[in-house]
Amino acid sequence: QPRLVESGGGLVQPGGSLRLSCAASGFPLYHYTIGWFRQAPGKEREGVSCRLSSSEASTSYADSVKDRFTISRDKAKNTANLQMNSLKPEDTAVYYCAVVGYFDPCLNPAEYDDWGQGTQVTVSS
Repeated sequence: QPRLVESGGGLVQPGGSLRLSCAASGFPLYHYTIGWFRQAPGKEREGVSCRLSSSEASTSYADSVKDRFTISRDKAKNTANLQMNSLKPEDTAVYYCAVVGYFDPCLNPAEYDDWGQGTQVTVSS
C-alpha cells in the first residue's frame, strides 16, 4: 500500500519561508507525478504545484504561488519537497502531497490516486 507522509508545516510570519517534505514508502516516488495541494477552511482543495514523472520532469505552479514556491524531488531519499518563500496570510491552509501514475496537466486534485494526511501551514503575525 503506497504511503505518503507530509512534514514541515508550522506557524510563520508573513514574508517568511517553510520547506514541506513528502516522504514516500512502498514505491519509488520518481516513477510518479507528484502534486502539492492545499485546502483552506471553507474552500475547495486547490493545486499548488506539481512535477511530472516523465524524464524531463516539467513542473507547474498555480499563478498565486509562481516565483515564490519551488517543487523538487530527491530520488535518493524518496521524497518530494515544496520550498515556500515570501509567504502570505492567504497561503494559510492544510497542505497535502499526492501521486498519480502520469497526468498532464497535473494541478487537478481529482486526478490523483494516493494522498498524504496533510500538514498545517499558518502564516500570521
